Amino acid sequence: MSIEKVAIIGLGLLGGSIGLAVQAQAPGIATKGYDLDAEVRTTARNRGLAGTIYETAAEAVHDADLVILCVPVGAMEEAARGLVDHIRPDAIISDVGSSKQSVGEALSRALPKSTIIPAHPVAGTEQSGPEAGFASLFTNRWCILTPPQHADAADIEALSAFWTKLGANVELMDAEHHDLVLAVTSHIPHLIAFTIVGTASDLEEVTRSEVIKYSAGGFRDFTRIAASDPVMWRDVFLNNKGAVLEMLGRFSEDLTALQRAIRSGDGETLHQLFSRTRAIRRQVIEEGQDDDRPDFGREDHE
Repeated sequence: MSIEKVAIIGLGLLGGSIGLAVQAQAPGIATKGYDLDAEVRTTARNRGLAGTIYETAAEAVHDADLVILCVPVGAMEEAARGLVDHIRPDAIISDVGSSKQSVGEALSRALPKSTIIPAHPVAGTEQSGPEAGFASLFTNRWCILTPPQHADAADIEALSAFWTKLGANVELMDAEHHDLVLAVTSHIPHLIAFTIVGTASDLEEVTRSEVIKYSAGGFRDFTRIAASDPVMWRDVFLNNKGAVLEMLGRFSEDLTALQRAIRSGDGETLHQLFSRTRAIRRQVIEEGQDDDRPDFGREDHE
């Protein structure tokens, strides 16, 4: 199958970035966009997030080869149900959600006769909305596809080729395994960030102004993560509940062991852990997934 027309439903950070990336890196593909919010549609037109911005989802998807749902995972099924009478029978339906088992099930319920290949571009920033998108968001980032067992190989290849054109590295993965991996690499870190920033703001012994004024690098970076879209992350945790709770249990056990080492003055255990995690940081940089410049490449150093 050749993807020549793409409909993007939801024009926030990821949807807008897809539209801009297609226009910059795959100009032969026509893009059509829609967002439920009229103000977002206006901004999308002004920024040129897609070739055409439509007033209804039906208009956007009616002749698309690929329909990408860029909505919070909790809204995925409702958004898909609204397309059932308007999409082409041979169109590929995909998404950008961070939890894949729940999304695959939701899309299958809403569109039981459609070709569904869930996807997760592992890319983003703490910003959200139509102003936040940019064309290079997916460059050298991973996009994980979680096709069902019965998916046609040609359709999988077409969607893989689409994401490759946008600069992403494509990986195929079982949906259950994806959710476990992302619980470790993304969901739990966000949960910790939300928690530590909330804890700091609730301290009675330290005023909020002091927390903000004297934020060292570590806390400052937690606040960046904790500034992420609250609706998106609420839905992620509710829709990847099993994997998140499993990994949170493991983390709680490790945190208890660390607490025990500090209380008992066990410096050797602390040193071993910190040495191991430092090595992991080096591997992340070697994989090209972060910047090794001082202060993460920030122009303004503290």
